[in-house]
Amino acid sequence: MEKLRGCKILIIEDEPTMRLGMRHFLSSSGFTVKPCEDGAEGISAIEKGKFDLVITDLKLPKYDGLTILKHVKATTPETGVIIITAYADVKTAVQAIKDGAFDYIAKPFSNEELLITIERFLKFRNLEAELSSLKESISERVSFEGFIGVSPSIKDVFDRILSIAKTDVPVIIQGESGTGKELVANAIHSLSLRKDKPCIKINCAAIPENLFESELFGHEKGAFTGATEMRKGKFEITDGGSIFFDEIGDMPLGLQAKLLRVLEDHTVIRLGGNTPIKVDARCIYATSKNLKDCITTGKFREDLFYRINVIPVVIPPLRERREDMPCLIEHFLKYFGEKHSKPELKAAPSAYEALVSYNYPGNVREMKHTIERAVLLSKNGLIDLKNLPDEFLAPKTENILLANNLSLHENIMSIEKQVIYNALKESGGKKIEASKKLGISRKVLWKKLKEYKLK
Repeated sequence: MEKLRGCKILIIEDEPTMRLGMRHFLSSSGFTVKPCEDGAEGISAIEKGKFDLVITDLKLPKYDGLTILKHVKATTPETGVIIITAYADVKTAVQAIKDGAFDYIAKPFSNEELLITIERFLKFRNLEAELSSLKESISERVSFEGFIGVSPSIKDVFDRILSIAKTDVPVIIQGESGTGKELVANAIHSLSLRKDKPCIKINCAAIPENLFESELFGHEKGAFTGATEMRKGKFEITDGGSIFFDEIGDMPLGLQAKLLRVLEDHTVIRLGGNTPIKVDARCIYATSKNLKDCITTGKFREDLFYRINVIPVVIPPLRERREDMPCLIEHFLKYFGEKHSKPELKAAPSAYEALVSYNYPGNVREMKHTIERAVLLSKNGLIDLKNLPDEFLAPKTENILLANNLSLHENIMSIEKQVIYNALKESGGKKIEASKKLGISRKVLWKKLKEYKLK
């Protein structure tokens, strides 16, 4: 979280008690604060000085909050604006956010609510700065068949692709479901010397076992009931191209021995035939399983594993490369906005923060579908929190049990302790990352850890 010291805030509020109260609280919290009592004084202050954040009432003498918002965005667009009002109006809130406000907070509100909103703005500003620096690299990453990423781990994947693409060595791509294993296979083929030949894809988990051998090696006429004509298999059809075996760990055990023979001899025999046929195909494999565990349980041949595990390419899950999330979100927003005729679509700060904070067990595929859903459900050119699935709306609270014999305060403390524990568990004990997940400062997290005696 960005340090509070030196952060300059302009308060524009015509109620003296509220204006002085916010000034005192924010000053004591480490901010540099300038108060103004009406819209004209506020606009004058904006023109004379530079502020990180403007907190303005919606109803003000001389100029209202929306006018001040427009003036801020016209003169210093990097300055954040938070609108406060006693007239909570969804339509006005949406309009304020569309015009560039960071957030909208209704009176009465507590000092803690105000501070949380400000800290969220500081976090969002850091994300915006990161996104700005990443935008230029998006077009470069699209050259990898749409595979987008800027994290060190993804750069390692790209380097590995470039170093092996023009060879014929077997490649095995490892990664969880949804990480983009097929995109890596596409990139390897499109950058190889075989790019002008076909790249045939086989989903080993989708083909029935009794059809698998015919699918791979082909069959002669009359080889089985229904074989009314000769049919070439995938190896013959490829003819100088590449074959991508998706989820190789699901290939039937009996067929694994026959695949091993083809890889060693570079020949196939059609089902029902006797003549060896020379084949030329580069094989690329992918798996979301641990093949060594499959060997232990007898579901995968050890000799085939060592034959295909020549060059491994490991794709880390999205939750372990969070620096890729901003540019992925930007890419999908733009893509689906254009696809569904909503080119000027924006994500509200709260929705954007939820998108970059979520763990994505389904990885990039889940993010892609989530953003398409949000684009379709969005209204007034704005993606809001309500457009996201329920699991994006609140921290995970697994294993929380409310006890009837405890007071409300004791139950709330129990829930808070569990939520903090979950955040620490997900972050591997990294307190900085956990505080970001929780949306609180490190100081508050340390205090809570001490209070609940969590290690």
